[in-house]
This record gives sequence, structure tokens and C-alpha cells, in this order.
Amino acid sequence: MSAVAPLAFVYDRCASRGMRARSQLEMRITGCHAYVDGMGWALAGGTWIDRGADALSSYRPCLSALVDAMRAEAGRREVLCLVHNWGRLATDTTHRLVFQRRIVEAGGWTVTTFGETDRRSRAALTVDCAGGGR
Repeated sequence: MSAVAPLAFVYDRCASRGMRARSQLEMRITGCHAYVDGMGWALAGGTWIDRGADALSSYRPCLSALVDAMRAEAGRREVLCLVHNWGRLATDTTHRLVFQRRIVEAGGWTVTTFGETDRRSRAALTVDCAGGGR
């Protein structure tokens, strides 16, 4: 890719209602924005947040919208999905890997605010998908 800064798409999910859950969500999103700034990345417009039952299901409408937006930009620049930690995608490893594979198939990669990334394992996620997954 060119010298253009990667475009970061921020994702989170929040199943709980209430002030504490909202405060924690806001802190995670603020942390993601600070991480984007610190890395020198560009921030994609908006933040994608699945809430309530959508945050717990295997179908995530906001994550799907993020993947669609990411796919549209992937041909022009490097794209990534930023989450606070892996649990923000899913606490179940199998579901998390499925979501990460969708991001890879859209042309992106995933990173946490703790510096964890699947960037180097993108090829393996793609191979697993081609092989039918596990």
C-alpha cells in the first residue's frame, strides 16, 4: 500500500444497559480514539457499536456495516478494525475468529488497544476459511 495512513474502524459491543455500562463503553471508545491518534492512523467516520441482544448474537448488524464500509475502502488504502480487547468482538474464541475472518475477507486486519493483532496471521485466517474453517 502507499504511504497513506491506515484507516481505523472502531468497533465495540455493549449488551448491558445502565450508567455503568455506558461509562465503560465511553471509556473504551475514548481509549480507541487515543490509540488511533497515537499510532498516526486516520479514523473512519463513526463508531460501530452493537447493543443489547445484537451484542450477544452471532449476527452483528453494526459489525456487518463496518465490514461493508471497510471493504469499500480496502482498495484505496490499508484498513483495520480497532477494538479495545479481543472480548469486544466476542468472548467465545470460535465466534471471535469468525468475526476476524470476516474482517480479513473485507481486506482488513484487527488490532486491540493493547497492541495485539492478527495482521501476521491474516493468511492463516483466510486459509482456514478456504478449508471450511473449524
